[in-house]
Amino acid sequence: MKTYRVVILGCRSRGTAAARVYHAHPRTEVVGLCDLLQDRLDTLGDELNVSARFTDLDEMIRETSPDLVAIPTAPALHAPLALRVLEHGVNIEVEKPMGMDLLETDAVMAKAEEKGVRVAVHHQWRLHGWAQAVGKLFDEGRIGDLRYIFASGKGYYGGFGLMEIGTHLLNSMLRFGGHCQSVTAHATTRGRAITPKDVLPAPRGNGTIAGDHVTATLQFENGVTGTLLQHQFEEMDVHAHVIELYGTEGRLLWHTRGAWFLPNPHAVPTDGLDRWQKLKPLYPDSFEEAAKLIPEGNLTDGDYWFVDEYVRALDEGREHECSGYEGRHVVEIIMGIFESAAYGTRVNLPQANREHPLARWRNEAGLGPLEPMPMPDQEWHIEEKKRLG
Repeated sequence: MKTYRVVILGCRSRGTAAARVYHAHPRTEVVGLCDLLQDRLDTLGDELNVSARFTDLDEMIRETSPDLVAIPTAPALHAPLALRVLEHGVNIEVEKPMGMDLLETDAVMAKAEEKGVRVAVHHQWRLHGWAQAVGKLFDEGRIGDLRYIFASGKGYYGGFGLMEIGTHLLNSMLRFGGHCQSVTAHATTRGRAITPKDVLPAPRGNGTIAGDHVTATLQFENGVTGTLLQHQFEEMDVHAHVIELYGTEGRLLWHTRGAWFLPNPHAVPTDGLDRWQKLKPLYPDSFEEAAKLIPEGNLTDGDYWFVDEYVRALDEGREHECSGYEGRHVVEIIMGIFESAAYGTRVNLPQANREHPLARWRNEAGLGPLEPMPMPDQEWHIEEKKRLG
């Protein structure tokens, strides 16, 4: 069976994680690395014994003839680099979100269609072992008909959380609810409704955002409703990153530390806590052997599932489960949430106007270009507190 040739564009933390997974998978081979800093190239290249190291992505693609380019770079570079790579007519995977607005995501998908190649967006949380266990019971009909989906983030500043961990939550919700048809949302800053002056550049270069608390109601296919909370906490809480499925016959819940099944949808704490059944995570057949190739437990099952799914998708000539189309729909939902919160109306998807709704809202208010803000989280929060007094 074919071994797919992979190159990695960007060798920081996410690039290192991606390179390790593609190195460990039996059906993929890392044939090139690219980064602007030689020390990062050498550190990762030496670890994985990859000698083809480049500082120019076009040269790397010409010299290595890859089947797939991984783009685990800073958020603002996702779409521009994806477009540059796609010009070479090669499949890509790009970190989330795939673009900062719908103009960018539309451009990426149009270029992929023009070149006849695949796009996948690295929403590994939809695919990790706990999610696989939940998906198996869901597909077996163990909770009956799905009625409602609840999702909550880790406590980041609301609008930023929406563009960060919210992309994972939304993509996972799509797995069960189908595509989102409309959005109604409310966003606040320090307890008051957002105004155009609250539109800000996000930390980490994650686009244009507003609101420290964002609450959204999503209408999915087949009458399924969902709620997404992106509420800022005093301190981030990884255990708040959770999704729960409510069915007519039971419930399923999972977060970063596990997954559980409740066979009664209406159990209450006095008679229900002991009825929650903890599930076992599911891994690809090759995961255990692959993990031995990467020291110190640095091979994560979500990333491995993502690569394993890409191999199978390329074998079968189909889209990845976390395809570019799904990634664009995630951005459509996010833009719909911002638009609904800004204009106080329900937003039907997909939107006819593909501009960023917060930028449009701010321009309509006669405000000038956004003032730059620091990209590191802590420095950004200091400046936001100064702005709010």
